Formats: sequence, C-alpha cells, structure tokens
Amino acid sequence: MLVEIGKLQALFRYPVKSMGGEPLDEANLGWHGLEGDRRMAFRLLEDRSEFPWLTASKLPDLLRFAPHRENGDQGDLPTHIRTPDGEALPVFGEALAEDVGRRYGAPVQMTQLKHGIFDEASISVIALDTVQEISRLAAQTSDIRRFRPNVVVRARRALPFQEDAWVGGILSFGAGDNAPAVTVTLRDLRCSMLNLDPDSARPAPEMLKTVVRVHENTAGVYATVTRIGRLAVGQTIFLRAATGKKDRA
Repeated sequence: MLVEIGKLQALFRYPVKSMGGEPLDEANLGWHGLEGDRRMAFRLLEDRSEFPWLTASKLPDLLRFAPHRENGDQGDLPTHIRTPDGEALPVFGEALAEDVGRRYGAPVQMTQLKHGIFDEASISVIALDTVQEISRLAAQTSDIRRFRPNVVVRARRALPFQEDAWVGGILSFGAGDNAPAVTVTLRDLRCSMLNLDPDSARPAPEMLKTVVRVHENTAGVYATVTRIGRLAVGQTIFLRAATGKKDRA
C-alpha cells in the first residue's frame, strides 16, 4: 500500500566530492544516483588505503570551492572550479590540483569515476523537519546545505527523524507504476562535515554533538535506486513500507 508522505522540497547534487553543491529544479535519477552527482573527487596520491579521497573532514576549505560550467556547457559535469580566492580554474588543470594540494599539504589529483564516489549509498534523503529540529537544538541557523542531501522531503507530518520509519521501504516520486523510486537502506551516520558552515567552512561543533545526543549520531537516510526516471521539485512522494511494517500517514 502506497501512503503519501509529503512533497519533494529540494534537490541537490555535488559534482565534486566535498565541494559546494548545486540546487536543482529537476534531475535525472539513474541507476547510480542523480546524474552528475559525486562523479569526481580529489585523490590523495600518497594514500594507499581503500578510501584515498580528499574530503572536507580533512580539508574544510573544500566546501568553499564551487564547481560550474563555462562557455554555455549544459552537461551534468562541471568544466571549471571557482576557488575561494575567486579564480575559475579548469577541473583537470594543474593549477587547481596545485591549489588544493597546497592547502592540504600533500599532492592530489582530480579523478573521475563513471559510477560515482559514495560513502554508503548513491542517494541521501532527509526531512525538512529533521533539519530544523537539529538546528534548533544546536542553536544554529537552519541550513539544509550542512546536511548535504540529494533529496529534501517536506513531510505531511511535522515530525523530526521520521525517516527512520522509512528504512526498508520504497519511496516513489509520483504514484504511477513507472514512477522513479528508491529503496531506503539505512540511517545516515553523521560525521564532522555536519559542523561546517557551507559558505565559510567555519565549524560549529554543537551540530554534531546535538545529533549524537538526541539521535544516536544519525540524521536522514541512505537509499539505492529501484526505478530510474526524472525527479522534480514539487513531486508528491509516496512510501511503500517494508513488509511487516504498518504504513503511517
């Protein structure tokens, strides 16, 4: 049974891992998440671990780099990156890698992966009420961008952390049999990136401390793609609860 849970409030993608995000009115949902999402990342050349990617938890300044397209390019991936100093540098140029490497203190190289570079799953979802409640308890201005979601839900019920009840279920964007859909797989375990102001990269430790204190260090959920299609702000979102769970409006 499908139960309407709310509307798609906002869409975001992050072309380069840990850099500034792009708000979208609509986007293609493919088998590996939103097209163009986290398809690039800086690789730490001296790191031989299974996760050699430079993230804002290691270099907060990454958040202040803004991917964009120049010369009328309409693709999903950026052509240039605007640095915190205002320079627009080619994505794969030596100047950008040198700038980031200098800030971090070790050599890096821009890398592109066809299927993306994700921590847990290709789609992250959070309810607007969750963002607002955490921000209120932490005495910080409510800013969705801190949470770096792909999908923000304006839920019918004003209840923070209601996403927990979606785990194991399927969220569909529209009611038709062919509507794009994702399967909610697990709660989103938060890290120190939540503390960072998206514009200045200044930390506010109260954010993560609040999530640890009130909700076991989780906020929002991860999901994998069940049906591909087009997502758009304003779409109605329905939940098909996991087997054995009671649907709640």
